[in-house]
Amino acid sequence: MRKKSAYTPPESVLQSRSPQAKALQPSPRWYAPLMVALMLIGLLWIVVYYVAGDRIPFMVSLSAWNFAIGFGAMVAGLVMSMRWR
Repeated sequence: MRKKSAYTPPESVLQSRSPQAKALQPSPRWYAPLMVALMLIGLLWIVVYYVAGDRIPFMVSLSAWNFAIGFGAMVAGLVMSMRWR
């Protein structure tokens, strides 16, 4: 088999990308704890709603919106996990 040479882009392409490419900064220290906290709060919200939702007055008044609140918090934590560096 014939060995293929490695592709090297032209210098004009490399120089034009340099100013546009910026180094990604790491996430702040509070980002990861907030991300995990949102996922846990969402999970706990749904568990509490299932276990004792009929005994907690504000959860009774929210009814099916409890799922939106719980899953919304979990989804927010998951979206944050995709942006975490």
